[in-house]
Amino acid sequence: MDIMQVIKEQIESNPVILYMKGTPQFPQCGFSARAVEVMTTIGKPFAYVNILEAPEIRASLPQYGNWPTFPQLWVNGELVGGSDILLEMQRTGQLAELVNAAAPSEPE
Repeated sequence: MDIMQVIKEQIESNPVILYMKGTPQFPQCGFSARAVEVMTTIGKPFAYVNILEAPEIRASLPQYGNWPTFPQLWVNGELVGGSDILLEMQRTGQLAELVNAAAPSEPE
């Protein structure tokens, strides 16, 4: 399957997905660590892709979303941005609103 199709399917099948370096449990860069911290404070589940283990995605996602850096947060198929944007949106409350509206509730 074409890597752009793989990316498209990942984004479309996950209401909230973070493309990052490392994993939420073990981020591999400070920007990814900050993004995970912000997402964790919201408390909703989110999917992630470790781009260090997916070199094709790491190479192609910047063209797909027209965003050159990582991490990248996508919500409901739309690119939200990287860690600086996430921090600012968290500060204003916009990120929690966006994620809460998109993320499925965790089963009781």
